[in-house]
Amino acid sequence: MLRVAGPLVEIACPASVAMHDLVMLGAARLPGEVVAIKGDTATVQAYEYTGGLAPGHPAEPQGRPLSVRLAPDLLGGVFDGLLRPLAGTGDLLTSGSNAAPDGPSWPFTPQIAEGALVSAGDLLGEMGTSVSLRLLVPPDLSGTVTRIAAAGDHSPDAVLAVVGGQEVRMAQSWPVRRPRPVAERLPANLPLHTGQRAVDLLFPVARGSTVAVPGGFGTGKTMLLQQIAKWCDADVIVYVGCGERGNEMADVIAELAELTDPRTGGRLADRTVTIANTSNMPMMAREASVHTGATVAEYFRDMGLDVVLIADSTSRWAEALREFASRMGELPAEEGYPAGLASQLAAFYERAAAVRTLGGATGSVTVIGAVSPPGGDRTEPVTAHTERFVRCLWSLDRDLAYARHYPAVSWADSFSRDAAALTASHVRAGDPEWAERRGRVARLLAEADRLADLVELVGITALPPRERVSVLAGRLLREAVIQQNALSSADAYSAPEKTTALVEAALTVIDRCLEVVDSGAAADAVEAVDFTPLLRARETAGPAETAPVAAARDTVLDRLKGVA
Repeated sequence: MLRVAGPLVEIACPASVAMHDLVMLGAARLPGEVVAIKGDTATVQAYEYTGGLAPGHPAEPQGRPLSVRLAPDLLGGVFDGLLRPLAGTGDLLTSGSNAAPDGPSWPFTPQIAEGALVSAGDLLGEMGTSVSLRLLVPPDLSGTVTRIAAAGDHSPDAVLAVVGGQEVRMAQSWPVRRPRPVAERLPANLPLHTGQRAVDLLFPVARGSTVAVPGGFGTGKTMLLQQIAKWCDADVIVYVGCGERGNEMADVIAELAELTDPRTGGRLADRTVTIANTSNMPMMAREASVHTGATVAEYFRDMGLDVVLIADSTSRWAEALREFASRMGELPAEEGYPAGLASQLAAFYERAAAVRTLGGATGSVTVIGAVSPPGGDRTEPVTAHTERFVRCLWSLDRDLAYARHYPAVSWADSFSRDAAALTASHVRAGDPEWAERRGRVARLLAEADRLADLVELVGITALPPRERVSVLAGRLLREAVIQQNALSSADAYSAPEKTTALVEAALTVIDRCLEVVDSGAAADAVEAVDFTPLLRARETAGPAETAPVAAARDTVLDRLKGVA
């Protein structure tokens, strides 16, 4: 080693060293990655605390890129940014630790016979778990199967097949910065149901698409992302806590361990991979953690699964980029971030896709990234660049959050570029009115927001009757449909049929209110009607129930009959 400056370490560069190669630093063998080569000097980004390292200490290039171990036993585990297991290690990993998980054996059932000719991505066998996992021929391998293991339980590191003279195990290694190959990228036109009405109704996301969730402190980003991790209909969840507070990550892990998976009846954690790189861990490991999460997501995607990758938050990742760029002496761009920030954000979100795998199956990786703009300033570089690269934006509003409106997704500042593509999917699913219903709700909310400014100036009584009903319509939609209680067993998750029933009930009541005032009734009389049954229907109806919603609608319609 020639120089040590925090996470930046300069070493004498052997001729065999290449960019992104793994380097072990010092006697503790701290992991680092080559990020620059200039002449006979290589700059290494260290992923652990470098206290105690000094010029003259050994540096050992490993001759391979920074890679992670991918195996079925990732499911249900908690790992650091380099995918090293955190369970059983105390509060923090020991410096230089590189232990693999010591998990149980996994059941394996061969699906191919010895002597068969296979190519990259072909199915070798199935691993019977709550998630349908497959053993595939690695992407860079093809040939004749000269050996296949018998059915039974096997260790993830046991040799299960020999293809073209090379051993194939459940566990494999893959470079974190290299996207796994696919046969074809497909159009993202199938909806990802999150169970959150504000999202599924107004700003839907497709499987294989990208989402940004910007919001200032206290607007509920982590709560929304946790709800999506718990309730979305993906096969596997990869949750990356990048630079977030340790107590928040502890809550996520504890809740996932206690929740029952509605699909299998087992633990929800059993189909979740948690990567925890909290604010008290080495900063530069944040930079690797999002790429690690993407690699894990692609590993399960190649098995034909739908995966959701949640990164909370990309702002902390960008802060690590800024700190290291400053130590390297790079010329700063806007607000001190490196000039390559936009391209690095684009490269991360580009790894989201719906694909046809090498083996012919279909799978997807949907990326949802939280953004934490300082002071809620959405013009800052990370937020501004992210909005350019994502298909959906769920902007969280401080005023809604402080009014205890959850989720605080702003219908004025959010968007979904996937909505048009998803219309055909809803039509095929037997809901041809989905687009019209969504559009009408958006128009009514926008009209209510416009009139709210007038109401503050002149008062509600100065408005014409139909506009007073428009203000009422906005309140009914907000409180009866959009708002959701994450702590309620009946309302934390809303199935598509319940969401549709609530929207149709609210729109039917609103239409009846308009008819009443058009017939000459006073707007005061309409506003005086007790709409409580409709407002409480989301709590009285179960997650997938529609009958209580219809009953609440009919009760309110009966009350409107008596308005003269």
